[in-house]
Amino acid sequence: MNANPAGATGIRVKTARDIEATGDASALDRYLIDGADSDGAIAVVEHLLAPRVLAAPIHRHSREDEFSLVLAGRLGVFEDGDEVVVGPGDLVFKPRGRWHTFWNAGEEPLRVVELIVPGGIEQLFRRLAEPGGEYDPETLPPLAAEYGCEVDFAATMPLVQRHNLAF
Repeated sequence: MNANPAGATGIRVKTARDIEATGDASALDRYLIDGADSDGAIAVVEHLLAPRVLAAPIHRHSREDEFSLVLAGRLGVFEDGDEVVVGPGDLVFKPRGRWHTFWNAGEEPLRVVELIVPGGIEQLFRRLAEPGGEYDPETLPPLAAEYGCEVDFAATMPLVQRHNLAF
């Protein structure tokens, strides 16, 4: 890896080949900055979603604020009953404690850079990508709770149906 170890002096570089990724062609997460790289201050994850794919069930977290910067495509966001669709260059703030989710609202691939403050919940993303980590109404709630999160599958399904989303 070309990234300089934490505590090293000089410019730290993480090349494209050094960036860890999980998921598949329909939903891929690239871990640009891990919370551990910033002493927990921030994590930065790039989400790549195929058209009409929901990123996660409706959820809320108690520890993190999220900022989603759209690089390409159309981002649909649900937050506490409201919905919005934004495009490249737009930034969406998703504060902790509010029910939310997001999806690719367009017909082209979506690229979003998510700033997570403080870092840490990206470890949940990794765990969900492990074998057996699929979204399941029985297994996901206790796993999410380990990271200060709650999920609401019942509220998610009407959103999936309304927007014809893959989930």
